[in-house]
Amino acid sequence: MSETGFRAVLVASIVAAAIAIAAPATMAVAQAPPPTVTVAKPLAEKITQWDEFSGRFEAVESVEVRPRVSGFIETVHFRDGQSVKAGDPLFTVDQRPFEIEVKRAEATIQQRQAEVELQLSEVDRARPLVDSRTLTRRDFETREANLAVARAQLAAAQASLRAASLDLEWATVRAPIAGRLSDRRVNVGELVTGGAGASTVLTSIVSLDPIYFVFDGSEADYLRYIRLAKSGARPSSRDEGNPVRIKLADESEWSRTGKMDFVDNRLDARSGTIRGRAILDNPDRFLTPGMFGRLELFGGDFDALLVPDKAIVSDQTRKIVFVVGDDNVVAARPVELGQLQPGGLRVIKSGLDADANVVINGIANPAVRPGAKVTPEAGAIVAAEAG
Repeated sequence: MSETGFRAVLVASIVAAAIAIAAPATMAVAQAPPPTVTVAKPLAEKITQWDEFSGRFEAVESVEVRPRVSGFIETVHFRDGQSVKAGDPLFTVDQRPFEIEVKRAEATIQQRQAEVELQLSEVDRARPLVDSRTLTRRDFETREANLAVARAQLAAAQASLRAASLDLEWATVRAPIAGRLSDRRVNVGELVTGGAGASTVLTSIVSLDPIYFVFDGSEADYLRYIRLAKSGARPSSRDEGNPVRIKLADESEWSRTGKMDFVDNRLDARSGTIRGRAILDNPDRFLTPGMFGRLELFGGDFDALLVPDKAIVSDQTRKIVFVVGDDNVVAARPVELGQLQPGGLRVIKSGLDADANVVINGIANPAVRPGAKVTPEAGAIVAAEAG
C-alpha cells in the first residue's frame, strides 16, 4: 500500500472513532426529560391602588413678624428657634414715647370735655333769653354752633386717645400665630421701622400642626383621576379629602396618614404637572417645613391580576413572565407592572390574560426559556400569600 493510501485509511479510522465516541453523548442529550415547572393562573382580586408621588412639607401658615410702630428695641422675649403660642410677647419697643402720647391724649380729652360743658351751659343760659327776645336768634345759633364744635373736638380727642393707646399696645410685638420661631433679625437697642411701608423684619414664624405636604402630579395622573371621578369610581380630591399615606426619606413604611386638601386650578404648561396638596396632623411637631417625603394617594379600587413578584423576569428594559401553552412550550409575555402588594404579589396592569398558565416555580432553571418544552405541574397562587 502506498504512503498516501495509508494516510487516508488512518484519517477515516480516526473520524469513525470520534463519531462513535460522540454518538452516545448526543443521544443522552436528546433523551434528557423536559424540566418540571409549577404553573398557576394569575390571582384575580379587588385591590386598592395607591399612586406614589414625591414632595415636601410646607407650613399651613408662615408669617414675617414686623413692628407696627417705630422705635428702639428694648426687650427680646424669646430664644431663637423657640415654639410659641399665638399672643406670646416677642419684642418690646421702647414704650415711653407712646405712654406720653396716651397721657397727652387723655389731657386733651379733659380739656375738650370742659369746653363742651362750658358751651353747653352757654346754650342753656341763652335759651330763655331768646324766648324773651333779650338775645337774638343769630347769637343763640352761634352758641349752639360753638357747642357742636366743642363736641366734635371732644370726639377727635377721644379718637386720638384710642390711636395712642393702640400704638402703646403695638409697642409689644406679639406672635400672630402659634408655631416655631426663626432667629431674631434685630437686637436690643436697634431702631426698627413700623407701619405698612418698608417696615423692619424682626423674625418669622411657621405653624407646625397641622402641616401641608405639597407635590406635583403628571398630566396623565390628572386625566385618569378626572375620568374616574366622572365614572363614579373615585371621588375627585377637589370635592372630597381622598386619603393619603406618607413616609419620610429614611422610612420604609408609610408611617403617617392624612387627606387631600387642595388641587390647583391649572397645569404648569412648562412641566406638564399640576400641584396637589395634602394636610396631616403633626401633634409631636416632628415634621418640619421643607422636609422631603413620599406620598401615596388613594387611586381607587380595581379588579386586578396578581402574580408572585419572583415570577417576573427582567429582559433588558422589559419585564416578562413565562407562560406555558397547551403544547407545554414556554413563551415570554411582556407585562406592565403595578404596585407590589403584601405577601410579595405584584399587580399586572397589562400583558397577561386571566387564563394564562404562569410559571411560578422552576424559573431559575436555565433550561426553562422561551421555546423550550417543559413538564408543567399545577399549582395555585392563593390569597393567603398576600399576607
